[in-house]
Amino acid sequence: MHKYIQITKTVSKLDEAKRIADNILNKKIAACVQILGPIKSIYWWKNKKENKEEWLCVIKTKKQLFNKISEIIKKIHSYELPEIIAIPIINGSNEYLKWIDNETQNK
Repeated sequence: MHKYIQITKTVSKLDEAKRIADNILNKKIAACVQILGPIKSIYWWKNKKENKEEWLCVIKTKKQLFNKISEIIKKIHSYELPEIIAIPIINGSNEYLKWIDNETQNK
């Protein structure tokens, strides 16, 4: 089982991405949130093809903290159905993974 994950999520505005990052980091449930963008997202929503500009948040954390992060995102996020996807970190430098441990809640 993988202990570390990277969560991706998109938002429509940069200030929303910053609010999510600040909330997650202030609660010490992620070590890092990278905000990339704007990016172009093309997707199906309610039988219509959408073509939107979005910002991508990449969150480095531990698997055990996923639910806490997901709850925060759902409270802040403006989308009806926010993307909250976790990908396991299958390997990384010992120093980097230890940094994630040191910067997040140890529960």
